[in-house]
Amino acid sequence: MVGVFAFAALLPVFMADWSLTNTEAGWIGGVVFGGYALAAPVLVALTDRVDARRVFMAGALLAGGANLAFALVADGFWSALILRGLAGVGLAGTYMPGLRLMVDRITADRRAGAVPLYTASFSLGSAVSYMVPALVAEVAGWRGAFAVSGAAAVLAALAVVVLRPHTPEPPADGPRGALLDFRPVFASRATMGYVLGYVTHMWELFAFRAWVVAFLGVGMASAGGAVWGGVLSPGGVATLGALVAMAASIGGARVATRRGRAGTTQVYMTASALMALVFGWLAGLPYPLLALAAILYAGLIQLDSAALTTGAVETAPAGRRGATLAVHSLLGFGAAFLGPLVFGVTLDLAGGRESATAWGVAFGVVGAIGLLGVPALTLARSRPARRRDRPAH
Repeated sequence: MVGVFAFAALLPVFMADWSLTNTEAGWIGGVVFGGYALAAPVLVALTDRVDARRVFMAGALLAGGANLAFALVADGFWSALILRGLAGVGLAGTYMPGLRLMVDRITADRRAGAVPLYTASFSLGSAVSYMVPALVAEVAGWRGAFAVSGAAAVLAALAVVVLRPHTPEPPADGPRGALLDFRPVFASRATMGYVLGYVTHMWELFAFRAWVVAFLGVGMASAGGAVWGGVLSPGGVATLGALVAMAASIGGARVATRRGRAGTTQVYMTASALMALVFGWLAGLPYPLLALAAILYAGLIQLDSAALTTGAVETAPAGRRGATLAVHSLLGFGAAFLGPLVFGVTLDLAGGRESATAWGVAFGVVGAIGLLGVPALTLARSRPARRRDRPAH
């Protein structure tokens, strides 16, 4: 994941060097997840038919190649858009297939702890993805940062070679059907409640992650022009926030498991959305306080992440876990693509990134979308989740 948020981490550099508009930056920031959303239905559903390890390796190699190509040939909006889209296809081959790869190799009683740990590791990867490219860029420029990102993805492909093979289990409700036949997933109200909640979560999360460095840069400038470095630099704050988010995701999932997953997750989503409605208006705060607010918001966003994915996995129709994760990814990362893009468009329409009002409006839209997840989760509360999957062996 070293390259996933490399563009966001270096966004001020690209906006200056390539004279990008906010809308163009939003396209490039979001297209990774657009590529993910387009590819995920095929790649994740494929794990119901072939060993997820094979899908993961192909995805990691594609992500590595796309990042290395970015380092070599990217020179503006269109080349960046295409290569970041390909990197998103690579991410689609690693994130949920990686979850499936793990779930297939552990027993059912371990999943409630393992799935939140895995999904929370996305935040750890995000932290690394802000930190490593920023550090490398200081000594080798942004092209060096993307070269390192590409090499890291290639190494990820090698990491799963040693895992034992696995043959996917057949469906329990009849013939497997077409690869992209998701009707059994859509028919599960409980599963779709978690999936729709995940959609609003991903919109909010990725809009925040794509734009938080730029927002903190504006806040730092408005606070008198003092330059903050280290952990209080915009990139450092984004990194620390992603690490806090990992702990929040694990802890949030554990509390949700004990107190009722759907209901507790609704509380998390409400708190996060309310923070979004306030956050964009805080650019005028003293910069250290703004940084603390960003870290707090990063944690609130992630409280529901692992709980939502665990809920989808645990309520998936038997033998269709891959199809469930495909729908989860398609809709969730489709929202992850739209979030940064709509944020950038909103900034342009509301006055530009130098306008405090524009940031308030843009984050306000994020908060309004986040609140939609609360009624969506009533589907998951309408009947208790039923454990229909056979234990893995």
